[in-house]
Amino acid sequence: MDHLLLVLVSSLISVSVGVGAGLFVTRRGGREFEPMVSSMAAIGQTFPPAAVLAIVVPLAGFGFVPTVVALTLYGLLPVIQNTIAGLNTVPPATLEAARGIGMTQGQILRRVELPIAMRVIIAGVRVSVIINIGTATIGATVGAQSLGTPIIAGLVGNNIAYVIQGALLVGLLAIVSDLLFERLERRFTFGA
Repeated sequence: MDHLLLVLVSSLISVSVGVGAGLFVTRRGGREFEPMVSSMAAIGQTFPPAAVLAIVVPLAGFGFVPTVVALTLYGLLPVIQNTIAGLNTVPPATLEAARGIGMTQGQILRRVELPIAMRVIIAGVRVSVIINIGTATIGATVGAQSLGTPIIAGLVGNNIAYVIQGALLVGLLAIVSDLLFERLERRFTFGA
C-alpha cells in the first residue's frame, strides 16, 4: 500500500502539472514557451532519481517527500510530450468546424480537442505511471516504505528471496497497471 501511495501521489502531481503545461503551450498565448517547457521536462528526466533524492533529502528530510519529488520529476516528460503531441494531432479542419458552429474556446477544448487527444495523453500517463512503479523502489534507500524495502533488505543481508519477493511484486504491479491502462486507451479509440 505504501508503494501504491508513492506512485499515486507522484503520478497525480505529474499528470496535473504535465497536462496543464501541455495545454498551456498548445494555446495561442503559450506556444512560445513550448521549447522551454519541453526542455525543462527533459532535464527532469535526465537526472537520475537517486541524484534527485540526494538533493532533496537535506531539504525535506528522509522518507515520503523526497521520493515523491523524485518520482514526480521523473514522470513529467512522457505526460507533457504526449499531451502536446495529442493536442497537435487534432485536425485543423475539425477545429474550424467547431468554431463555425459557434463553440467557445473552452467548449472546443472539452468537446473536441481533449476527446481526440485523450488516447495519446493516456499513453503518456501510462508510461509515466509504469516508470514510477519501477522507480519507486529506490525510495527505500531514503527511508520511504515501498516494495523496494525487501529488495534493499535482501541486498544488504545477502538474501536473494527478499530481492525476488520485492522485484516480483513490482513487476506484477507494473504489468497489471499496464493492462489496465491499455483497456482505458482502447475506450478512446475512434472508428475501431
